[in-house]
Amino acid sequence: MMSPWKQIVLLSITGCLAACTEDVIFQGPRWRTEPSDLILPVNSPDQHATVTCEAEGSPPPQYRWSLNGTLIDLGNDYRRHMSGGSLIISNLDMDQDTGVYQCTAFNTWGSILSRRARLQFAYLDNFKSQAVRSAVNVREGQGVVLLCGPPAHSGDLTFAWIFNEYPYFVQQDSRRFISQETGSLYIAKVESSDVGNYTCVVNNTVMREKVLSSPTPLVLRSDGVMGEYEPKIEVHFPDSVPAAKESVVKLECFALGNPVPEISWRRTSGIPFPSKVKMKHSNAVLEIPNFQQEDAGTYECMAENRRGKNAARGRVSFHAKPHWLQTMTDATLSIEEHLLWECKANGKPKPSYSWLKNGDPISNEGRVQIENGALSIAALNLSDSGMYQCVAENKHGNIYSSAQLMVLASPPSFSKSPLKALLKARSGSEVTLECKPQASPPAISLWKKGNEILQRTERITLLPNGTLKIANVTRRDAASYTCVAKNQFGTASTTGRLLITEPTKITMRPTNMEIIVGESIVLPCQIACDPALDVSFSWAFNGQLIDFQRDSDHFERVGGTISGDLMIRNIQLKHGGKYVCIIDTDVESLSAPAILVVKGPPGPPDKVAVEEITDTTAQLSWTPGRDNGSPITGYSIQARTPFTVGWQTVDTVPEVVGGNTLTATVVDLNAWVEYEFRVVARNAVGLGEPSPASAKTRTEDAVPDTAPTDVGGGGGTKSELVITWEPVPEELQNGDGFGYIIAFRTVGSVTWTRAVISSLGVGRYVFRNDTIPPFSPFDVKVGAYNNRGEGPFSSIATVYSAEEVPSEAPKRVRTRSVSAMKIEVIWEALPVIAQRVLGYEVVYWEDDTKPDTIGKVRISGNYTLVNITGLKANTAYYVSVAAFNTAGPGPQSVPINTTTKEPPPDQAPVNIQWTMIGSTLSLHWDPVVAMETQSKVTGYLVLLKRHRYNDIKTILTNKTSVELSLSTNDNYLIQIKAVSEGGEGVGSEPIHIHKLSMGARGSGAIQLSLLYLPAVLTGALLCFIW
Repeated sequence: MMSPWKQIVLLSITGCLAACTEDVIFQGPRWRTEPSDLILPVNSPDQHATVTCEAEGSPPPQYRWSLNGTLIDLGNDYRRHMSGGSLIISNLDMDQDTGVYQCTAFNTWGSILSRRARLQFAYLDNFKSQAVRSAVNVREGQGVVLLCGPPAHSGDLTFAWIFNEYPYFVQQDSRRFISQETGSLYIAKVESSDVGNYTCVVNNTVMREKVLSSPTPLVLRSDGVMGEYEPKIEVHFPDSVPAAKESVVKLECFALGNPVPEISWRRTSGIPFPSKVKMKHSNAVLEIPNFQQEDAGTYECMAENRRGKNAARGRVSFHAKPHWLQTMTDATLSIEEHLLWECKANGKPKPSYSWLKNGDPISNEGRVQIENGALSIAALNLSDSGMYQCVAENKHGNIYSSAQLMVLASPPSFSKSPLKALLKARSGSEVTLECKPQASPPAISLWKKGNEILQRTERITLLPNGTLKIANVTRRDAASYTCVAKNQFGTASTTGRLLITEPTKITMRPTNMEIIVGESIVLPCQIACDPALDVSFSWAFNGQLIDFQRDSDHFERVGGTISGDLMIRNIQLKHGGKYVCIIDTDVESLSAPAILVVKGPPGPPDKVAVEEITDTTAQLSWTPGRDNGSPITGYSIQARTPFTVGWQTVDTVPEVVGGNTLTATVVDLNAWVEYEFRVVARNAVGLGEPSPASAKTRTEDAVPDTAPTDVGGGGGTKSELVITWEPVPEELQNGDGFGYIIAFRTVGSVTWTRAVISSLGVGRYVFRNDTIPPFSPFDVKVGAYNNRGEGPFSSIATVYSAEEVPSEAPKRVRTRSVSAMKIEVIWEALPVIAQRVLGYEVVYWEDDTKPDTIGKVRISGNYTLVNITGLKANTAYYVSVAAFNTAGPGPQSVPINTTTKEPPPDQAPVNIQWTMIGSTLSLHWDPVVAMETQSKVTGYLVLLKRHRYNDIKTILTNKTSVELSLSTNDNYLIQIKAVSEGGEGVGSEPIHIHKLSMGARGSGAIQLSLLYLPAVLTGALLCFIW
């Protein structure tokens, strides 16, 4: 019987545990970093060491350290202190600080021990002082061993030998070997070159310091040379060599002998060495990296020369420190429950196990049982909570695994898993109500409907875990349901109301449809449901839910609360597939599928190949692309060459390629042209995308079948016949070695003269012969040829030989200065002469000393007058006239000169006033006064342009006013210029007269009228005048 005060304490503890462990978080110490072995130089300049230790937990762990199993009193130790959890040792002392360290981390949840770490000090004493070691006397050919005898030390050593003086080190080979086990130098067979002083060099790899022995003289004896003898093994590995897992094992073997022995290795089991095994120093060292269990066994070293052989054997055994195969994990158990933890480790030798709780050993007694790696605790109580560790150990090391045990004791609580206040279920369905209180130990539960305790019936099932199931529910099952849970620490309950609803029905479902690419449709999805239900609609396409935000370009859900219609806009081929309308309510899910077939133009055909090709045909084959819902009805074939612009449809046999045909012959191709082909499929929807292009293929060559065109010619110089033609395009040349054959004869003769040109792009041939009379007619034809032969000739054309220039110059040449920029030239036509006259050429220049200012005007025909424009004002020009024909101009007339007029005034009429009365426009302006260097004003030119008409009306007057009669239905633009002998002067600002301005007056360019004149019209008028 528990006393009342103990009950009060227990209830307060269990209440706290229940509150603190609703979300169980294991907060006991966990190792982040554990200490590792350290070896330090004894005279380290830092004179301090840090043994790391760090754990996590809540509250943050605290730490303590032990050395060789004894707790370190950090409060009274001035040389040792902690930083975080790490132990820092200052003023290192080899005698006091050497040993095994262990860290303990603890907080309110318990304690854990770290792995053990050993701190050692490395040192290397000097050799005993000795000026020179005793000499070693040996006969030539004899073997010798020079002992190193390293001084006292701690830490790994390496050895080398100096020969006579630094830096001449002994180089190891088949005759000389330095043992890294003993440090001694072995010479299998001494030679005269070996005589000298030898010094042993000992290096401490930890301290990075070295010491040198006194020299050892090696002296040759004078009593002769040593004869041959069999090998004697001086260096060999022990009979038993323990090797740790994954370590590097090195076995040494070296023999003295004459001749120098050869070293070989083998395993006595006969198993060959794996590839990882290496032989070094002329086989004196066998190295086994990453040593594993299968590498263990007996190894034999054999030394052999022609005098005999000798062998040494030893067994290499495998050992490994423990490593985990199975560890325990954190556990949360209720009071009175049973704990079973098991840990397993592997190692060689097989590890033993021990258990710790909060750093203290656990022994077999009462409720606690330990067997091999298993820990069991029966009838747990609160005091069993804490940090536990399983320790696996053999003579090569130990490992720790940690876990936390939390023992819970709490009354039932539904704070995490209450029943929903309102539960909805469809009539006829099965309802499952779960009763899952948090309780330690687990609670016993019962169910109530209203105030009545539920009992099992045909429709009502009460499961052992507290779950209530009601099958085939009806409206009579609607009520409040309560789960009551109880254990020895208390009672709790949770209540929810069950509402029974009518089944939801789909009133309009989507149907299978066919649609053309680019169209839009709506897939209906409408329901009838119980008003108490919350309803949501979603759509799936080919098994994936549609994201209406991401795919808003094509998908939109339309409709109200009882409609989930799907609108699909601008449908593409990729939208074909299975659509499912998904209706989710509080009590059920329904779906309605539909298949949407999207028809579109066919996909591109593939694998277009040229099966056979001639000079004019190509046989093609291809594989069909996707028909995209509509059968393929036919194919068209397109071709491309380097000479075409883009792809061109070509003729085929058959002329119409049907949808089931996958071969066709392309005809009417050009010979010796590189073609690419592609195929386009069509169906009832339209033309599809073209196939990838075929490989480039060249048609076979053939004789040219196209003659040159536009054969003509003429001109040239004396005794020449110039023949021209349009070159045959490259795509019509039909092969390599292309050229032209030019044939000609005098008109009326029979025999043709032929010439051959091998230049491809040439379209002109000149035949020179002094016997050719001028301007004589010739029959001319041009043909083409290539490596395959000659092609057709063009039709015969008549071409005249070169003619002579006119032999006479025009007479009676006269000039007249028309304006500041224009001169008129007149001459008398030539009479009939021996040469043809095709026209006249007028040459003009400013000065005979300025030939770069020459200008030229040609007129064809029998004209005898020409105006030269674009000249400088008030400038003297020389003019000469010559007749010309195809041979060029003849002799020039005697030059005559004339001077252009002074320039017109460069001032525009100003102060323009206008009055519009009815249809009469009166204009007045100030006279323009010419400057001294300008020609005098002789009158004024008024230019009148009517809107929508292209013609310009001009009125010439010698007054400063004019009256114009205008139509009242048009808009006008007017400009005024001064006129002089030098030509027209600068125009005034344009005046815009709008039809609405009738009866108005103004001055200059009236801005009011511009407001009414459309911008396009104004721009057009200004552009026309200027």
